[in-house]
Amino acid sequence: MQTAGIHHVTAMAADPQRNRDFYEGVLGLRLVKQTVNFDDPGTYHLYYGDGVGSPGTILTFFPVPGLRPGTRGAGTTEQVALGIPVGAARAWRARLDDHHVAVEEREAGDGRAGLVVADPDGLEIALVESAELVGPRVWDARVGSEMAIQGIDGVHLASAAAADTARVLGVWLGLQQDDHGDYRAGDLLGGRVRVRDAAGASRTRLGAGIVHHIAFRSTSAGEQRQWADHVRRHGALPTPVQDREYFTSIYFHEPGGVLLEIATDGPGFTRDEPFVTLGEALCLPPWLEVHRDELRGHLVGLDSAPQEAPR
Repeated sequence: MQTAGIHHVTAMAADPQRNRDFYEGVLGLRLVKQTVNFDDPGTYHLYYGDGVGSPGTILTFFPVPGLRPGTRGAGTTEQVALGIPVGAARAWRARLDDHHVAVEEREAGDGRAGLVVADPDGLEIALVESAELVGPRVWDARVGSEMAIQGIDGVHLASAAAADTARVLGVWLGLQQDDHGDYRAGDLLGGRVRVRDAAGASRTRLGAGIVHHIAFRSTSAGEQRQWADHVRRHGALPTPVQDREYFTSIYFHEPGGVLLEIATDGPGFTRDEPFVTLGEALCLPPWLEVHRDELRGHLVGLDSAPQEAPR
């Protein structure tokens, strides 16, 4: 079996408004869903992506007010790379400077131009020029389509067992190693995984600025069941299918310590609100709707990000 690439990446954050101000206000992604962490409904789960949250464009966050910073080590995602159009790095440098975001110019490791920044919680985000596309639904309300983020280019992993992690990527997920040592799902954006050997390093401590898990794509619920059987035969212990409303999921740890997910492409984020107003209201699954008032009491208010860069 072979996955079509990364579906989404989920990380921890310490302040929902600060998180939205950066990913919506600075990076120009669309907040496509305000909901709660279904496993801990007293906290938000915020989803950002292209205009509809297409698989391969989605970054999600569990923002827990006051959450202490995590500690990076083995068994974590060290960097999330986002694809931007070829030639857009200079415009992004100017935009980031306008927003007073510290920027490091750094090649992606395969010769492509890139910029590296830290989000408000210290998560390393790279903007990498790429000719590869997910085929995103354009969302240019804040950043023009000539420079807008196209989707997730890939992730960098620090593994406690690099050889085993490589086997998971190649044998379990069906990714192919390219000439640069990266594992690829094909020629589309969203399938690039790089592994660093972090054997001997202390284990990652989960907290703000730390990636919680990486989700890979499955085309359907039927294929997802095949994935569960497939990874189980290779030694993983996948969870039962979890209903996340906008997709269904199974989760398992790979030997290097990273939590992986297989998520279905559908039904998608317009199942409970129209395209025009995606992300503007708190959406709850039916089993939590009866607790809306109680949950509202636990959640801090969340405003749209500022339209203009700070002066």
